[in-house]
Amino acid sequence: MTRTMFTTALTAFAFAFAAAPAQSTETTMSDHPADHPYVGMWVTEDGRVRQELLANGRYDEARGTRESAYQGRYEVDGNTIQYWDDTGFTADGTFIDGVLHHGGMVMYREEASQ
Repeated sequence: MTRTMFTTALTAFAFAFAAAPAQSTETTMSDHPADHPYVGMWVTEDGRVRQELLANGRYDEARGTRESAYQGRYEVDGNTIQYWDDTGFTADGTFIDGVLHHGGMVMYREEASQ
């Protein structure tokens, strides 16, 4: 391949890559509507860990007295949840019979006060 052919091929590749639409990593409201069964507050039995799954695809997790200890985005696929913490940490969990199993913890849905 000549230098000119290589430069032309490289330019075409760069143009095609730049022209491709960016894929959003943000989850939209429609992905997790407010009435989705998993949106809301999940807590361990002792209340030490509290994780709120927000309708906009974000989560906020408190540990003990440390509010917002972990924050990031999440996606639910069937009964599996994937987490991407804002610091780059990833995790997953599984919903089994209305109970969230995540990171060795068992979390229960906290019902809203009437």
